[in-house]
Amino acid sequence: MAEAQLRMIWVGLGALTLAMLFMSDAAKWLIEYPEAWVLPITPWLNAAMDWTVAVFGPAFKAFSAVMDIPMSAVREFLQWLPWSVTLVLLTFVAYAVSGASLAIFTFLAVLYMVVIGYWPESMNSLSLVAISVPMAVGIGFGLGALAFFSDRAGRLIKPVMDLLQTVPAFAYLLPILLLFGFGPVVGLIASILYAFPPTVRNTMLGLRRVPDEVIEAGLMSGATMRQLFWRVRVPSAMRQILLGVNQTTMAAFSMVIIASIIGGTADIGWEVLSTMRKAQFGESLLAGIVIALMAMVMDRITAAAAIAEPKEPILNEPLWSRYRMWLIAGGLALFTAALAQVFPALSAYPRAWEIFPAQYLNDAVTFVVVEYSDAINTIKSVAFFFIMLPVKIGLNETVSPFTWGFEFTTPLRIGYAAIAAAVILWVARSKGSGAGVAVFFAAMLIYFGLTRMPWPAIVAVAALLSWQLAGPKLAIGTALSLMFLVVSGVWPQAMLSVYLCGIAVLLSFALGATLGILASEFDGVSKVLRPINDTLQTMPLFVILIPFLMIFKIGEFTALLAIMAYAIVPAIRYTEHGLRSVPAYVIEAATCIGCTRMQRLWRVKLPLALPVMMLGLNQTIMYGIAMLVIAALVGTNGLGQQVYIGLGDGDFGVGIVAGLGMAIIAIIADRLTAAWSKGRQEELGLEAE
Repeated sequence: MAEAQLRMIWVGLGALTLAMLFMSDAAKWLIEYPEAWVLPITPWLNAAMDWTVAVFGPAFKAFSAVMDIPMSAVREFLQWLPWSVTLVLLTFVAYAVSGASLAIFTFLAVLYMVVIGYWPESMNSLSLVAISVPMAVGIGFGLGALAFFSDRAGRLIKPVMDLLQTVPAFAYLLPILLLFGFGPVVGLIASILYAFPPTVRNTMLGLRRVPDEVIEAGLMSGATMRQLFWRVRVPSAMRQILLGVNQTTMAAFSMVIIASIIGGTADIGWEVLSTMRKAQFGESLLAGIVIALMAMVMDRITAAAAIAEPKEPILNEPLWSRYRMWLIAGGLALFTAALAQVFPALSAYPRAWEIFPAQYLNDAVTFVVVEYSDAINTIKSVAFFFIMLPVKIGLNETVSPFTWGFEFTTPLRIGYAAIAAAVILWVARSKGSGAGVAVFFAAMLIYFGLTRMPWPAIVAVAALLSWQLAGPKLAIGTALSLMFLVVSGVWPQAMLSVYLCGIAVLLSFALGATLGILASEFDGVSKVLRPINDTLQTMPLFVILIPFLMIFKIGEFTALLAIMAYAIVPAIRYTEHGLRSVPAYVIEAATCIGCTRMQRLWRVKLPLALPVMMLGLNQTIMYGIAMLVIAALVGTNGLGQQVYIGLGDGDFGVGIVAGLGMAIIAIIADRLTAAWSKGRQEELGLEAE
């Protein structure tokens, strides 16, 4: 499509959108899709699930009973094993893969679980991870290898992976519960489904990145196809595969609390959930820290194992020397187990020795909330009335004497239109017509609000943008996907989700990019931010919610802060990575022609780093959408709330439609940002990330 034609289409679409907004009072269907036009998708899905349960339910429940055996065995073994032995083994493994620093961190983390009094619950949670991760890795490796060898299988597997990673876990908890019945196995199945996609993707990527010369060397040595795969391809791709194992492990840990909802076991996830329901925030935070520490320990161990350089084999090396680290670990474990028989405290930590400062935390939170209530309420009110509400329902509805202190009169409306028109013309002249059109739509959005925008206009804008960035295939997919939201009756909830997630993403990216710039310019800032980023990225979603809930209570503002805390990390990391990846010779050239530090940053580094930063925006959006369902726990409306309604009422159709709606939003955002980034990198002649 020619650029001139595209520009005219955008202008025409803008005019049509404005016309629809002025017609919306007479033609209300432009804003509110008539209920009579909604397709009965929910009843159809419920009928299909009822038939599936009736026909296949007994087989799934029998499978559940079989899977409960290894789960129970692992759980009983971990409970039987003295805590001191587990402490020694994990500390030794951490030392073996990464050194003293990780060993000390692991030792202190495990000791915290013991001293705080959550050791039995921690082991119950660890049993879930210990079973789900190997199964997820096995399934993921098999599917990844299949997708590598078969393009047809790859085309089928990729969209399934997209759905599993974007549909909220809560959405498929209900069908799993209906098929497998209540119990720990349900949590296990949910964890596997959520955790195996990273292994699939990394296996595919690793196998495809094996150098051709390595394959040729294997063929020349006379290797069969099986030998070529297991002895050449897999070892060469092992580092990438292990990174997939690392991500799978983190995904399994993030499911601990969600699995506890339907697992019915006394694990650490249930402790977090039950104490949150009772508003016992101190207890909830202490239990949440346990999950966070478990996740961080496993993250660092598996990440260190993934990047470790393989040791060169020594000819005629004795067997004891080859496995001396494992022999030492076994010896230490046996010695510690023997000590535990002599000193019972090393086997079962005495209750009298536990330290549980939950009440002190509750008192501290109460003090902060009471003493600084005015400041807290001011922050909430300003953010809600001056940022969140205008985006939600528009300035036309927001500005009033109660909220803004004055009336939004006709002269003010005319003034807004005049200022908007002036800005649009200036931007169009200085930055191009595309930027002018973007400002025009932004001005309409701010005035009317996202929830009052006509749904045909939003569908058309998204489809045209998809066409411009990636071609007709994505445009058709985008239009059909958004129409599914319309005809299924969840469009209003989808817009509420987009509103909350959109604000959180914009604020997260703005703040994250700023911090990323500072981290790229100052090594000290980078060193401070790195452990903070690691902590936020490995901490389960529920745990992130707790501190904000403690101070700000329920509400959209609390949800906004929780989403931002989780979604800000990719923005920081990709910005820093993009800026530090700018070639040194480019910076030297800019310095030689007399550019100052700020000029080098704004005119050289940022334009070159922008494609990588857009990948960070892509991940920020993904993280924000993933947090939406968790945020629904604190009183937000939208698709996340619909997922909970479906789960609570046992309504499979409602839950899955809402979950698919969130997946649709996530996939569209992913494809658009990725397409823009790829196009920009090609323009700059850079290698795609």
